[in-house]
Amino acid sequence: MRSTSVASRLASWAIPTLLIGYAAVHRLGQTYGSTPLERQAAMPGDGIVSKSQFVVTHGITIDAPPDRVWPWLVQMGWHRGGWYTARWVDALLFPANRASADHIVEEFQDLQVGDSIPDGPPETECGFVVEELEPRRLLILHSTSHLPLEWRRKGTASVDWTWVFTIAPLDSGSRARLTFRWRAATKPWWLTLSAWVMIIPADFGMSRDMLRGIKQRAEQLTAAA
Repeated sequence: MRSTSVASRLASWAIPTLLIGYAAVHRLGQTYGSTPLERQAAMPGDGIVSKSQFVVTHGITIDAPPDRVWPWLVQMGWHRGGWYTARWVDALLFPANRASADHIVEEFQDLQVGDSIPDGPPETECGFVVEELEPRRLLILHSTSHLPLEWRRKGTASVDWTWVFTIAPLDSGSRARLTFRWRAATKPWWLTLSAWVMIIPADFGMSRDMLRGIKQRAEQLTAAA
């Protein structure tokens, strides 16, 4: 009887604690680093996925000027500069990924509107297209391919997804504010539900790592100059 009572008490505490923790991570997955004003503000590219079910906004302040942040954005991508997430995350979840670059890769610096940025091996046909680009200020990426190829071919599910990065100068241009927003529309319902339950919380870790990775690299580049 006593052991049953202890287990019951533990469960009564553990379940609410887990739910509160999940809710906190879910919220951070939508808002990490961003201010209320940034989350409410319209951003370039918002109209590309106009009927989105997901709008996620993150931000980070970087102690480096915009021109030291920009090179890390334009070289992003699979077997390009990477996505600047922690190496153990890539090794665990994306074993086909190389380690993210810790230096500027000159061959990937001439990014243009219409260019493709791969996000997986060629056989996946997965990646982004550059929709808009303003050097040192704005990068908009768009994808309808971030699903298994067989699903896309059969029409099993669909996703319409944008990534928008803006860089704003701070302190007369000596520092920068990097804001990242992604918007997505998905179908059918089970894909939307899965994204809400799993992708949003996971984005807390993934987007946070990416922004911190860009910050670290840009600040190191500035310090070395």
